[in-house]
Amino acid sequence: MSNYIERHDRIFYPIQGDPMLGRGSFRVTHPGQLAVPHGLEVLDASRLPDFPLEEVPANALKAGKLTAVNTNRPGWESILDWKSSPAKKRVHILAIGDVGSTLLTGLKLLGGDVISKIGICDLSSQITGRWEFEMGQINLPWSYDAFPEVEVVQPENLFDCDMFVFVASKGIPPVGSGVKDVRMAQFEANAGIVKHYAKMARKANFQGLWCAVSDPVDPLAKTAYLESNKDGNGNWDGQGLRPEQVQGFGLGVMNARAAYFAKRDSKFASFLTEGRSFGPHGTGLTIANSLEHYDDALSQELTMLTVTANLKMREIGFKPYVAPALSSGALSLLLTLRGEWHCGSVFLDGIFMGVKNRYTPAGLETELLPQIPETLFGHIRAAADHLQEIL
Repeated sequence: MSNYIERHDRIFYPIQGDPMLGRGSFRVTHPGQLAVPHGLEVLDASRLPDFPLEEVPANALKAGKLTAVNTNRPGWESILDWKSSPAKKRVHILAIGDVGSTLLTGLKLLGGDVISKIGICDLSSQITGRWEFEMGQINLPWSYDAFPEVEVVQPENLFDCDMFVFVASKGIPPVGSGVKDVRMAQFEANAGIVKHYAKMARKANFQGLWCAVSDPVDPLAKTAYLESNKDGNGNWDGQGLRPEQVQGFGLGVMNARAAYFAKRDSKFASFLTEGRSFGPHGTGLTIANSLEHYDDALSQELTMLTVTANLKMREIGFKPYVAPALSSGALSLLLTLRGEWHCGSVFLDGIFMGVKNRYTPAGLETELLPQIPETLFGHIRAAADHLQEIL
């Protein structure tokens, strides 16, 4: 009897894992990922064990059609009936403040190839009215359908979409407040908002992608995942969002900030062609100056510049929201919709970890590197431990 399931020109391989803290499904790019499917080892080919795949069609892995499925997770069978969605997706944005309006502008101007419509929702009808009016007046002459239309959506229709973007935020410390970790100061207040909308997504049986853009991105992504999977009594039942349906979008701007400094100081130049970013949007982030010629001291220096860049903007006297709204928000979301590589936090090791990833017809794919230097892998592991302590 075969160990795999063939359906819709895809090969599904059952794996075992914790129903709550294990991954749900993902594209397999190395046989060893089936032996240790849930941990950070899936990022590093040198750390993966041998795993026989005699019973799986020989071309499945090479053709990118092999999908691992955690059969311990309730409702896993629904993944087998996956069908491709329309080429152009409907995107809904919750909260049109500084970040939301900047993100909206980016999607409007750049998303015509992959977005059909953008829905906006906010507590203030005056705000949504303003931005629907503004966005409706942005057009190319004689090519009036080049950009996606923007329309106001009511809360009860928030999850009638393919991509839900959570940009709501409460209690952002004002410029000059002296708060050192601005992101974590927002966690408690923003987590309460996430819980409310996670339950709404569950009730709506939302099958799209939940995108956490508000700070702190990575813990909020996990909050959305966990809370959507709780019943009316607060017990976990696995009937909500699958882990691969949630992603945190905060690493994009960190990667862009590292590139900013690398362009301005030649000692960091290797990052532009050989570097990577890993971990959360804030404490625990690791910028690798190079994967081929990793220098820990240089990487830590570049990491510190990147992590504190938002504080430097606050010292100038402004809230640091434009670059995050575009690099982590609009640009990363568009790469996601196009199925291209981007920076984002995906579910690994029981937390949402920032890595290079993309969505493919065979599922979520994380970049598989030939070998991650031991010191660098240690930083990634430390970041995961830190995130596990938060939530």
